[in-house]
Amino acid sequence: MEKKSSRLFTFIRNAVLIILLLALGLIMGFRYASEGSLFGLKIGLLDDLAKKSQASDFVKLSNSATNTSVSMDTFWEVWQRLEQDYLETDKIDETKMINGAISGMVTGVGDPYTMYLPPDDNTQAEQNLAGSFYGVGIELTYIDNMVGILTPLVGSPGEKAGLLAGDIITHVKDESKQLDEDTTGWTLDDAVTNIRGSQGTPVILSIYRQSDNSNRDITVIRDEIIVESVVLQFVKTANGKQVAHLQVIQFGERTLDEWNKAVTEILAKKDQISGIILDLRNNPGGFFDVSIDIASDFIKSGVVVSQKSKYTTKNYNSTGTARLVGIPTVVLVNKGSASASEIVAGALRDDAQIKLIGEQTFGKGTVQDRIELNNGGGLHITVGRWLTPNGSWIHEDGLPVDIEIVQNYDTEKDEVLEKALEQF
Repeated sequence: MEKKSSRLFTFIRNAVLIILLLALGLIMGFRYASEGSLFGLKIGLLDDLAKKSQASDFVKLSNSATNTSVSMDTFWEVWQRLEQDYLETDKIDETKMINGAISGMVTGVGDPYTMYLPPDDNTQAEQNLAGSFYGVGIELTYIDNMVGILTPLVGSPGEKAGLLAGDIITHVKDESKQLDEDTTGWTLDDAVTNIRGSQGTPVILSIYRQSDNSNRDITVIRDEIIVESVVLQFVKTANGKQVAHLQVIQFGERTLDEWNKAVTEILAKKDQISGIILDLRNNPGGFFDVSIDIASDFIKSGVVVSQKSKYTTKNYNSTGTARLVGIPTVVLVNKGSASASEIVAGALRDDAQIKLIGEQTFGKGTVQDRIELNNGGGLHITVGRWLTPNGSWIHEDGLPVDIEIVQNYDTEKDEVLEKALEQF
């Protein structure tokens, strides 16, 4: 029995070491692939590592793991102690332990946007960008180191129940999952897993609302979340002019197709409208390349965004579609406008002198790459900073607005939209 246990320990130790070295190799390998990939673009790094030009670097990095001043002895000691001494050894799941080890390694970087997603969580993330899943329909973030709501999705059960951008989730109760926990210490992955659930089941979210310093419990009934990326409506100003209200909810897999349909409809009524209101409020971001395409419809040429990474700085220019250039436009933003939506807003402000109306944006100025791993998991790595065309880095500060107005959620009116309509 002792020899069998020793052999099992040796096998697991070697397997984990390979995985840890592979994770390090992926981080190193991304340096060669990052130039053409930001946010949601997928990269086949394992094939790259096989290239002769990179093999020597990978070997050097692998060797460095044995020369590091940080000892792995304690890690293996804990692993072996669990294997030998844990009361219910038969319940030990080595896969979960390995996933936990990798998650801990990535968390140790200290960046909330650099994360490892085990296979199930990675699938959930892909469903979000695909535009269909079951849950309450909220985008999560960290607010004062607590799990908070970046934005409720338009038309979602969460929005209908009264959840707002900026709410902090302090406790989650779900009888169907036998869950009744404070969110202190939760990762965003923990929150997503615990708040999502089967269609038709209730979940109670305890909320701290900063705007009025209040606490409340909100019950949300889960449902299928179909995320419509682009919503177009034609609205009228007080003096009867017609304006295109073009709302972009996220930058996902379906966004560009929906955007092109909306632009076609706008161009068909070009002679009948006085302008466009591009609404990026509560847009949490998404795919980088989609933000470039959308910004390019308002910008003929020039830099849309710059990426300053560890080794290079690269400008990403307008694609030159410029279908909406010449049509008077304003942009609506708020504290739920983040990441790729801030890229678009910043580009339109700097390149086309388009006014921003609403509230200062969220302030996410870092770039993440999504890497699909062989086990079905995903690795999100912060690989650089993005800068607006005029060179501003808006991380944690956000984009300031030209006309500040805060939406009053106690009224049925959309004061921000009404303010925008006054510009035409």
